[in-house]
Amino acid sequence: MRLLLKIVFAFLLLSAGITLLYRFVPVPVTITMLTDSNGITKDWTPLSDIDRNMVAAAIAAEDGKFCTHNGFDTEAIENAMKRNAEGGRLRGGSTISQQTAKNVFLWQGEGWSRYARKGLEVWFTFLIEHLWDKRRIMEVYLNVAETGIGTYGVEAGAQRYFGKSAASLTPLQAARMAAALPSPKTRSVKNPAGFTRRYGNTISARIGTVRNSGFDACVYE
Repeated sequence: MRLLLKIVFAFLLLSAGITLLYRFVPVPVTITMLTDSNGITKDWTPLSDIDRNMVAAAIAAEDGKFCTHNGFDTEAIENAMKRNAEGGRLRGGSTISQQTAKNVFLWQGEGWSRYARKGLEVWFTFLIEHLWDKRRIMEVYLNVAETGIGTYGVEAGAQRYFGKSAASLTPLQAARMAAALPSPKTRSVKNPAGFTRRYGNTISARIGTVRNSGFDACVYE
């Protein structure tokens, strides 16, 4: 029991220390990147060099309550649990904070490993919500999220799909990248069709609402 307590204490201390470090320095690499057989293309970019359209698109697509929750959207989680209980394809209710915690510190995983990850995800989400501010969470999220095959971060994605910097993305370009985030290996950004195209158009239309209603205010205050 004493040994177990020491291990738990060491984990808590180490995880908090690494999380605090990442508040100030770029995340060098993640487990997802290291296990990607397609290699890694990435270019860490400060949020000040990422167009505000991309931030608004991410909020519109992934987490409309980003600025008001404490890391967890209980309503979205409950709705996801209800849908999953009805059968069919599993759907998540993860916030941008949860996705950032997963992408930075943990693994993707399926089956039992997915459930093991979820417990740790709660802890790391708690840490980043208390040791980082919302701007830093968004900055890290947009730099480590997979945006294509072997491509990580919105700067690398913008260069790949549009031949331009993430600093000058149009609302539609940002929306199409956001529409592909849940499944970047299968959803086309440059020439989307079907659901991805319709979803991208919907996100593009929501960008103005996000900005005008201040849903992204915590990132820029």
